[in-house]
Amino acid sequence: MQCAGKVVLVTGAQQGIGRAMAVEFARAGADVAINWLDDEGAAESVGDQVRSQGRRALAVKADVADIAQTRTMVAAVQQGLGPVDVLINNAGVFPRVPFLEITESDWDYVLDVNLKGACFCAQAAAKAMVAAGRPGVIINLTSGAAFRSSPRGVHYVASKGGVLSMTRAMALELAPYRIRVNAIAPGLTDTAQPRYGSSEAELAEAARAIPLGRMARPEEVARAGLFLASDDAGFVTGQTLHVNGGSYFG
Repeated sequence: MQCAGKVVLVTGAQQGIGRAMAVEFARAGADVAINWLDDEGAAESVGDQVRSQGRRALAVKADVADIAQTRTMVAAVQQGLGPVDVLINNAGVFPRVPFLEITESDWDYVLDVNLKGACFCAQAAAKAMVAAGRPGVIINLTSGAAFRSSPRGVHYVASKGGVLSMTRAMALELAPYRIRVNAIAPGLTDTAQPRYGSSEAELAEAARAIPLGRMARPEEVARAGLFLASDDAGFVTGQTLHVNGGSYFG
């Protein structure tokens, strides 16, 4: 699936699924904007991978929980690479906290990044697409946890459930502008995220319980994004694509 000449903005792109998204889209011919917050070196490393595919890369620092910064980020991408064709809302946090110990600040932190951040990054990108009179694609990263729940993750599950509902509502509102909005719900994926609070032995046991017998690889999730952004998915909007090895059926 080709994305030749498209400009793709990936939030939280310095590691894991975000990094894989940036690289896979570059391989498909896209120029990539790499959003980062706290690891400039990692973001530049992703940029080098994008450039190794013969594509342009732009690293943009922004806190997606800050609405003003999301707007500035989109404007910087437009200035540096051109109009945004695809937004990948990947930035997310999951600090494990038992429900009886969750504080208001824990809740606000997770919801601000995972839900509010995704909403207003999408709004900024969509406004730019509408102003340019161009069709576009928005892909929101939700989680299998929104369907199966997760220990010590009430705030996280709430945020990702919100992303699911938000995706459907956005798809309805943006369809007249030829902007498609879909979500990806990864299952257990071989990244740093599930290792916060889980041992390698626990992860290995969880992977064996998956019908396909292993964790997802980040690039497999990224290729699902590539499909949703392509013309092959031109009549797909408001949907959630599950990449979970058969862990559950959405």
